[in-house]
Amino acid sequence: MSDRHFDQLATRFAEKIYGGAKGAIRLAVLQADLAEALPRRPLRVLDIGAGLGHMSLWLAQQGHQATLAEPAEPMLDGARQRFADAGHTATFIQAPWQDLPGLLSEQYDLVICHAVLEWLAEPHTILPVLHSLVAPGGWLSLAFYNRDALVYRNLLKGHFRKLRSNDMAGEKQSLTPQMPLDPRELQAQLDGHWLVESRSGVRVFHDYMPVDFQKKAALEDLLEMELAYRRHPAYAGLGRYLHWICRPV
Repeated sequence: MSDRHFDQLATRFAEKIYGGAKGAIRLAVLQADLAEALPRRPLRVLDIGAGLGHMSLWLAQQGHQATLAEPAEPMLDGARQRFADAGHTATFIQAPWQDLPGLLSEQYDLVICHAVLEWLAEPHTILPVLHSLVAPGGWLSLAFYNRDALVYRNLLKGHFRKLRSNDMAGEKQSLTPQMPLDPRELQAQLDGHWLVESRSGVRVFHDYMPVDFQKKAALEDLLEMELAYRRHPAYAGLGRYLHWICRPV
């Protein structure tokens, strides 16, 4: 297994992930968490696996200085266009995360790593690089595909054979991540290096709703309820993604 990039899937990614309620909920939760955690001053931001630049543009609009690193050229081109259309500037780097220590000469107040770990062959190997890129006193915004939610979803659908085989990886060319993360294993890998200051679930109920109910629900109501329950002790761990804001130890 190798790291997965999105050179040939940029358009499909944009439509599937950000073309509906799922993407809107994801952005709303991530933005709400960061708005609560970050100080009201300009920060140097590095977005690793920046994709189409949704999060970086939002941060640039808040007055932060954004650097976007993305290995897939079509995705980075989309991010450039998004920034240009919005009248904002940023630094764009086409490179995989492995190359960043040799390309970057500074540390950052905020490093974003959203929906990256689950596409890596060995997710834990990026963690020391993330640590080296966060300035003392800075933040890491880490969002990852939650294996617990995937297991629960398969239980609800009666996919017991898949669960017995313990094979949670998505199919090739699928937008289902190849390496969903067990949050307890990730926590053990962070211990001693990072303090997790806040934890939220992303889509804690939306993906479990019957399709008919999803279609009937107004987006504003979905966003309100997802934000309200994103940190509920009973539901946060069911989020399709988990968002942890960390500080270096």
